Amino acid sequence: MAGIPGIFENMEHEYRRQLLHAAFGFLILLFPFIGPKILLILSFLMILALSFLPEDWSLNRYLYKKPLPGARDMLTDKINEGLKSAKNLAMSVFILMLISALLEFTPYRLPLYVIAGAIAISTFGTSSANFIRHRKQLQILRCGSNFKEAECCLLPSSIVLLGVGILTACVAGIWLMHCQDIKIDLNLLFFLAVIGSITGALFESIPSNIDNNLSVPLGSGMSMWLFSSFGYSVPSQQMFFALIFSLVLGYLAYRTKIADLSALFSAALLGVLIIVFSELFWFVLLLTFFILGGAFTKYKYRYKKSIGLAQSKGGVRSYENVFSNSTAALILAICYGIYPQYADLIIFAYLGTVATATGDTLASEIGTTANTQPIMITTLKPTKAGVDGAVTVLGEAAALLGSMVIGLLPVLFGRVEDAGMAIAITTAGGFLGTNIDSLLGATLQKQGLLSNSGVNFVATFAGAIVSGIIYLLLS
Repeated sequence: MAGIPGIFENMEHEYRRQLLHAAFGFLILLFPFIGPKILLILSFLMILALSFLPEDWSLNRYLYKKPLPGARDMLTDKINEGLKSAKNLAMSVFILMLISALLEFTPYRLPLYVIAGAIAISTFGTSSANFIRHRKQLQILRCGSNFKEAECCLLPSSIVLLGVGILTACVAGIWLMHCQDIKIDLNLLFFLAVIGSITGALFESIPSNIDNNLSVPLGSGMSMWLFSSFGYSVPSQQMFFALIFSLVLGYLAYRTKIADLSALFSAALLGVLIIVFSELFWFVLLLTFFILGGAFTKYKYRYKKSIGLAQSKGGVRSYENVFSNSTAALILAICYGIYPQYADLIIFAYLGTVATATGDTLASEIGTTANTQPIMITTLKPTKAGVDGAVTVLGEAAALLGSMVIGLLPVLFGRVEDAGMAIAITTAGGFLGTNIDSLLGATLQKQGLLSNSGVNFVATFAGAIVSGIIYLLLS
């Protein structure tokens, strides 16, 4: 028998590399037995060792990243990307350990089980995802397809990352509980594992020059740390429902080409947090914005494309669109769970921010199809269609209607007591927020101080503030 060394030696190169990557995750088994300071030193020594690793050493041969046939990497003479990734992973662990060590001198803490969970997600989770992705890519290439088609294997691998990440992050926390005899709420542990894994899958799905071995562990670790500091958790069954519900809706958006993969996981993260911290209805309300936005993006798309005013990528939304329009809603949903004494104010502010996002999207997508010439919002003089700050009567009517739809939904579902006040406050907040968006576009965006996503981000907060102020004045 060849034995384990022989099997490893004869294994396909990428599978060997991913097994070595996953093996790094077993570092968490040492966590209960050696202190954080020793772990900090070990991770630093690992960085040094990988930095000065001889080129002809056998480990270097296993870590080397071998490109697929036809890949662009085959045309370049890059340094060893596999070795660089291994060093970045060690660097991520070092940074997390360093933050934990520095926080010892403050009232705050970065729990060891959070670091262990982040390492589990970025080793076992990403290795499993890369294993699946590589296998599917090879199958496609063997069938005679080109490399570009072989790149379309991201969704299955990302789902694997999510599932394996949640499982191993939970196991890492339970391992620390058992060996260190510490108490960790299992509901909180599962909650953090879900949040960390979705964040990891999100960072992996975003096209970036930053290595995943930096973005995934640090992104997962920071998100888990943030929510662990709240000490907020829900029953695991509710968390599981929120996860499945959000993923299914995100998948439907992905399949109908409303969202790309990064938007799928962004929406899933938003969905889980909004459902957990507030109620399912408030995510459905935000979902209404995405559906209306996606539908009206396709409205007269060929015409808008012919005049150069159509959304790029065929109208498919990315993570930037999701977060720029929904961050205010997410923050308000979290505040709703943490500060229930201000529930009414937060609800109306939430309605205002969703109405602003909806009104602005409909104004842009419908207003650009108007037959009349638009005017600049700052000067009221005629201008070209598509110019930042340009508005039309049709666009203003669409903004008003879109905002009103958001105000009607909580009334129809019996979520507010005073129907008239709810519709009026939501419509006003959305309409004014949309026009604030136009003002920002005509000023700060035109001067290059804000991007389009930045304008949406600020405007949605402005819509929330407007609706919140009107509620306080009327109540």
